[in-house]
Amino acid sequence: MTIKKIVAYLFGAGLLVNAGLFVPQAIKIFETQSAKDVAVMTFAGFNVLQLIGIWHGYLQRDRSLLVGMVASFLCCGAVTALAIIYGGR
Repeated sequence: MTIKKIVAYLFGAGLLVNAGLFVPQAIKIFETQSAKDVAVMTFAGFNVLQLIGIWHGYLQRDRSLLVGMVASFLCCGAVTALAIIYGGR
């Protein structure tokens, strides 16, 4: 296995860990049914960056980037959607 492959796998794993970091926030919003103190614009901005990353990964045929960014987009998107649904309650 080459260094390039190892770095690609670590990069993809890092993106999956990044996606996992959004899960506790989504669970908290869902359980409390409140998005008080959640910056919706921040999470929406993350979603835009992740969509750009998905597009870049697709165009570059970079599977690690694509899979990691899709996972991150889904998890962050859940936080964004829940924050909009439960906004400020």
